[in-house]
Amino acid sequence: MDLSQAKHAFITGGASGIGLGIADALAKRGIAVTIADINEEALKEVLATRGNQFRGIHLDTRDRDAWQKAKDEAEGAFGPVDILVNNAGIAPNGQPFASMDPESFDRIVAINLTGVANGVFAFAGEMCERGKGHIVNTSSQAGLTAAIPGVGAYAVAKFGVTALSENLRMEMAEHGVGVSVLCPGLVKTNLAANTVRIGGDVRKYMPAMPESDVTPADVGEMVAEGIEQDAAYILTHKDVWPGIENRMNAIKAACDYRKNA
Repeated sequence: MDLSQAKHAFITGGASGIGLGIADALAKRGIAVTIADINEEALKEVLATRGNQFRGIHLDTRDRDAWQKAKDEAEGAFGPVDILVNNAGIAPNGQPFASMDPESFDRIVAINLTGVANGVFAFAGEMCERGKGHIVNTSSQAGLTAAIPGVGAYAVAKFGVTALSENLRMEMAEHGVGVSVLCPGLVKTNLAANTVRIGGDVRKYMPAMPESDVTPADVGEMVAEGIEQDAAYILTHKDVWPGIENRMNAIKAACDYRKNA
């Protein structure tokens, strides 16, 4: 998508972390930005440091009725949404499936997967009608390969986002609408704090993770570039392939076995 032709972006989880990094990158390119977030205090803090190019909307992405209200409010201020970024999410709970709290599983799937689908339900139809737009859905490296114990519920949701995005890309292409799936690795964000704020569990049993030198601003630039290139996948780290390759090799081996059986 030619970003010079885009006028309005709607970004969930936009008041901090990757969402805010994307918002700033798009605003720098002259695009008006609606940031939607469940954290009203964070929204106020961001809007106090940005100009009239930004608007904020309180939104729980699990609430489908609230999505329609948010859409109407955003488009009433800035016009039709050209870029939708379904970014809101929470962290892994660190719990193995055998002892996982089912409510924790439901929460992770509801926010990380169903919340993304709700954004698509709200905006994709009108984008098709206009024959214009781009959708970015935030998955994860864990949505490409499940390689760490304790991220099972998170991986289920993120694999779902990847699958949703791949199918949506095929469906939207004939209407002139692009779709990208963002698969970040470790990024310097406040994801853990935000997860706890809404009652979630954070990596109770997971090993300590290394510090990341990738910032939300870095990811914002990667996403802007990915939209311009109509990239199917937007990755943030260079060392992703080995884990994915192991998974693909196992699938290929199973295919070869069946072919030769």
